[in-house]
Amino acid sequence: MSTPLDAPLGAPSGVTEGVTSGPTAGSAPVAIPNAIADPVANTTPSSSAQDPLLISIVLPQFHPIPENDAWWGTGFTEWRNVAKARPLYKGHHQPQLPADLGFYDLRLPQARAAQAALARQYGIGGFCYYHYWFNGRRLLEQPVEAIRASGDPDFPYCLAWANENWTRAWNGRDREVLMAQHYSAEDDEAHLRTLLPHFRDPRYIRINGKPLFIVYKADHLPDPQTTFGRWREIARREGVGELMLAQFEWSGAGSGSDIRDVGLDLSIEFAPDWRQLGGRHFTGWKSRLAMQLGLLPKAYGQHNFYDYQRMVDRVLAKPTPTYPFMRCVSPGFDNTARRPQGATVLMNNTPQAYQRWLESALAWTRTHQPAGRQVVFINAWNEWAEGNHLEPDLRDGHAYLAATREALARARAAAR
Repeated sequence: MSTPLDAPLGAPSGVTEGVTSGPTAGSAPVAIPNAIADPVANTTPSSSAQDPLLISIVLPQFHPIPENDAWWGTGFTEWRNVAKARPLYKGHHQPQLPADLGFYDLRLPQARAAQAALARQYGIGGFCYYHYWFNGRRLLEQPVEAIRASGDPDFPYCLAWANENWTRAWNGRDREVLMAQHYSAEDDEAHLRTLLPHFRDPRYIRINGKPLFIVYKADHLPDPQTTFGRWREIARREGVGELMLAQFEWSGAGSGSDIRDVGLDLSIEFAPDWRQLGGRHFTGWKSRLAMQLGLLPKAYGQHNFYDYQRMVDRVLAKPTPTYPFMRCVSPGFDNTARRPQGATVLMNNTPQAYQRWLESALAWTRTHQPAGRQVVFINAWNEWAEGNHLEPDLRDGHAYLAATREALARARAAAR
């Protein structure tokens, strides 16, 4: 990837309610910031007003795969889009180039370890990796499967199924489908069985003792209630127990409706919220005339420009949902690196404005969430071609990470 919440759902016998994960399989239980040890033994809550959990969304696109070689050219990764970006007007922050971590390859364990170490240093408590499944075929799975198999890095994680058709949307050709989603009962079972090893991993993030699995667009499923029921039954039968099934709340038909009606447990706001962008800039007759006269860059008429701080104000003013709901914030958005026409740019994003949003989301969470769900998502850790990343770049360095740590410190202080 949008209350008062019901009382926390019951945890399995012997499991303390809360947001949990654990150490590398086979190791002795150890304390992990914003997480806890193996949830089947000696668990204690780790998600509380005094110690909220920040989960940042991770894009695994930064390594080559045969499909991308065929679709985009040999050796393609997201870095190709990032590096070719150019500023469209004076002061436009493009290209956005990585600083500390460089142009990493996520096949390398050193790259994955460096991401986790940097995240932990600034208070991020876990990663949510996008997971790509197309009727039995997985894409971009190598990094997260290596994490599961190796036990490194010893850092909490969960998965979010990006259940869209794979199209050429990245370069504006949304209707050209490269790989389509097809849903069936047989595929539901095969899919869930592929996920079971992750759900059993002691590092896997759990809420109320239940492995958290997120569907990006739940309303794309033809019969979500049946799919979710099938998943739950398989998880019980295979000894995983109950699941915590969630959606990312975007701008589709499922947004704003009670997610429990389709068998979900939780809705997670997806930021930026496209429904709350506010008025688009440079659309009036004066702006159009200025572009014709060369007084304004023509790019203002070729792309969609909005104000970041106005969007934040609108998001914070949204009514509180009556169903279980979690907040999400974003450091910015600018996908001109991907789209030569019709990109979206949130102007005037700053570390200070992002920190204000995160502080507000944490304060809302402290007020509206039970102790075991003191969780806020951050979109994203590394969406470089969307201008949406906490990882340091050459212009801002660690400023957004430092703002994250400061917002978390203030939230903890306010909860004392």
